[in-house]
Amino acid sequence: MSYHWDFEAVWRHRDLLWAGALGTFRLFGCAFLLAVPLGIVLTLLRLARSPVLSWSARAYIEIFRTAPAIVLIYWFFFAFPTLTGITFGTLVAATIALGLQAAAFFAEVFRAGIESIARGQWEAAGALGMGYGSVMRDIILPQALRRILPIFFTRTTELFKATSLAATIAYAEIVQQASLAVSQSFRPIETFTVVAAFFFIVIFIASQLMRAWEWRLSRAG
Repeated sequence: MSYHWDFEAVWRHRDLLWAGALGTFRLFGCAFLLAVPLGIVLTLLRLARSPVLSWSARAYIEIFRTAPAIVLIYWFFFAFPTLTGITFGTLVAATIALGLQAAAFFAEVFRAGIESIARGQWEAAGALGMGYGSVMRDIILPQALRRILPIFFTRTTELFKATSLAATIAYAEIVQQASLAVSQSFRPIETFTVVAAFFFIVIFIASQLMRAWEWRLSRAG
């Protein structure tokens, strides 16, 4: 049996999909802005000489890396308000859940990049009288950045795709809005084909930009 494709029905509900796309970008941006700074802090704590700080950061990383993202979203939206009396909106709950988990993954990426630099470079910089901050900023981080870019981009794309899980708490991202469009158009195949194309186009463009950045860094290095 041949299937009759009808994207005109999807086009009639383009306002829902457009609003969903904006919601996806909004959630991703908020979670990313939470995850990166927190990931850096966790990395510094993980590398700290204090056993208490190091093990605390490690415990956080292991807990959030092993928890399913959808469970975290449910927990911050349903369980956290019950336990504390503090209620989050769908955007805030999803941002906290995805941002805290992404921070754990980013922390391990940053740590791996820093620890990949030969110890001799730290010792040589120390012999020259350079402080920890100067060594990190001028010697270690520029080299670590080049090494972590591929895996950092991979984790970033995983965060972008994970925004679709916020549909489970009725946050208006593209999957949730696509479901609304399907309930009106009765064209699920065409609608979710468009959603798949949306994720492909965004990630493909981002990957090309990342490759260009890697090329520029390699030339500069």
